[in-house]
Order: sequence, then C-alpha cells, then structure tokens
Amino acid sequence: MSPTTADVTGIAALADDVLRNLRITQCYHELSLAVHQVTGIGANWCTFATWASKQAGHTIRKEDLADALRARLGIRTGQEAGLVAVVRALRDTGVGRDARSVIGLVVDALDAEAALERAAKAVATGNRMVFEEIAPGFARFLEAIDETGAVRAGLRAGEPPDGQALLREAFERYRDALAEPDPRAKAECLYHANLLIGLHEQTRLQPQIAAALDAAFDSRAVRRRILEQLLPGTWLRVRYRIAAMFGRRPPLDDAIDALLEAVRVEMHLIITAATMSLELPEGRVIRLGQDIAGSYPASLATITSPPLVQLLSRLDPTPGSVAGSGARDWADLHDRLHLIAELFRCYHEWEPLFEPPFTAQQVTAIRAGQRPTGAL
Repeated sequence: MSPTTADVTGIAALADDVLRNLRITQCYHELSLAVHQVTGIGANWCTFATWASKQAGHTIRKEDLADALRARLGIRTGQEAGLVAVVRALRDTGVGRDARSVIGLVVDALDAEAALERAAKAVATGNRMVFEEIAPGFARFLEAIDETGAVRAGLRAGEPPDGQALLREAFERYRDALAEPDPRAKAECLYHANLLIGLHEQTRLQPQIAAALDAAFDSRAVRRRILEQLLPGTWLRVRYRIAAMFGRRPPLDDAIDALLEAVRVEMHLIITAATMSLELPEGRVIRLGQDIAGSYPASLATITSPPLVQLLSRLDPTPGSVAGSGARDWADLHDRLHLIAELFRCYHEWEPLFEPPFTAQQVTAIRAGQRPTGAL
C-alpha cells in the first residue's frame, strides 16, 4: 500500500530532524514506486526526490563535516601567505606564535560546529517544507486515481512561492500520462510534470538554499575572538589608541582579515561540496557544479509538445544539449533549474533510480523511530 495523506502528515510533524529526513526519504521512494506502477516507464518527481532527500540527510546529520573542515583548514590554509603575514605581525607585536597554533586558534574562533549546525538546520527546514507541500499531492493523486480534479481541488491558485498553480498543472500532466498510449507522448507528459514541480519547489526553496550556502561566520566577531586569545587585555586596548594616534589600522588586524577571507573561502567550499553533489544508486555521483554527463533517452531525444517546449525555453538556455548545465552558483535559481532540467531528462528512464534507498533492516528501524546502523 502506498503512503496516504495521513502518513505524510504524520511524517512531516516529526520533531527530530534526522529521523524525519529518513522517513521522508523512504516515503518518497514508496510514492515513486506507486506512481511508477500506474504511469508506466519513466521517472516521476518523487523518484528524483528520494535521492535528493537522502543526500540532504548527510548535511542534516553533519556527517564528518566538522572534521573535514579542521583537516582542510590545517592543511590548505596553513600554506596561505595570509598565515605567514599573521605570524610576522604577531612577532612585530612581541607575541611569538607559530603557524600551527595560529590556525588552531582560527578554527576554534570560527565555531565551525555552529556554522555547520546552521547549514544543517536550513537543509532540514527545506526538506520538511517541500515534503509537507508536495507529498500530499502525490498521495491524493494515488488515492483518487479515477477522480479528475481531486488533486487540483486541494491546491491554491497563483504562482510560487505562495501559489500552487504549477503543482496543479503538474498533476494534470501526470493524469494525461495515465491515458496516453504513445510511449513518447507519455514520456513528455511525465517529464513536463516533473519540471513543473521542480520549478515550483526550487522557487520556494530559494531562502533555505541561500541560507545553507551562506552559513559563514561574522569575520569581525571571529577577529575579535582571535585577538582576545593572542594579546593580553591591556595591550589589546593600548594598541588601538596607538593606532588612532598615527591614523592607521593595526597591521595585525589587516593580516588576520586577509587570513579569514582565505578561511571563509575554504569553509564555503566544504559546505558547498556537501550540498552540491547527488549520490545515486550504483555508486554514481552527480557533481552539480559540472555538466550532466550522459545523453537523452530516445523517448525524450526530441521534444514535440508545444507547452513543454515553451517551459524548456524558460529553463534551458542550451536547448537540445547538456553543455553548460553545471551550476556555477547553486544559490542562483536559474543555474539550478538548468541543471535539474537536464538531470530529469537524461535520467528519465534510468531504472536504478527505483532501487530502495535503505536496506530492509534499516527501514524497520526507521519505522520504529530509531536511527539505523550502517551507511545511510
């Protein structure tokens, strides 16, 4: 039996971010299979959402991100000229510190755990928000498979982020797919529906995505915490008076700010890496900053439906080609939509997408409200 609207409501209401994400991922998989059974060959939006939600779980659980941040800063930033400048400025101030101790202070002052916590919370919020809005539509679609307009009646008119007109149209395209005997036309109906939902949910997710990628630190607060650790309290006050007398900023502050900018870039790359890759079955990993590798299936090699052609003209600046599909900036809505359009099209008939995201034992634990063992 496929998940019901009551099941979806119950999952969305779970307070535990980690457990809720696991339940959401499994629910998407079950909805995907149920819709696939009635529409036939081809992926539906829940098929892709299963793996996107599973990927989001890595960020929500903050798996290895803090350790990765510390290791990356210690190795890469230790080679930055900015660190050398900080050590030199400290010596000029009469404070002896080596590069390793300085970078240790920087990592502690950054409060990396807090930044990662903000990223995890933003991703968890987006994961829940999309699920509680879109999953009920799929549940109603399956519950009222023979009732035209049943799904539409539960959706608001208007454009996103507040309106749900795109979702209304998407479920109409899914219903068209049910009755379409021609495989190519059916594939276009499904692809069209998937894109409409993608456009809606990505528009709604914009604030959460921007927040996840911008979980950086306040450089002034970090600099203050570093200086408090490096310099005695009395000297910390006196140096600013001396700097004011000579009309210039203390050189150590400039050196620390330059170092923090290098650190900010590294921190952004690590958090971005966690949210800009998509792990699919069979060990396949989609790097969202790179062009989608692959080709279109025969059923979608040429698009003939006028409404779908019109929609693609808004989403795909390189029609008929995956070139340029890599998202330069994942916080940019148009970049994301271009990549999503190519991903949905290239992988429309890739059967491994329907594989379960968790083992049977893990599903049992998840349903019991427990975090399962093993790789998630």
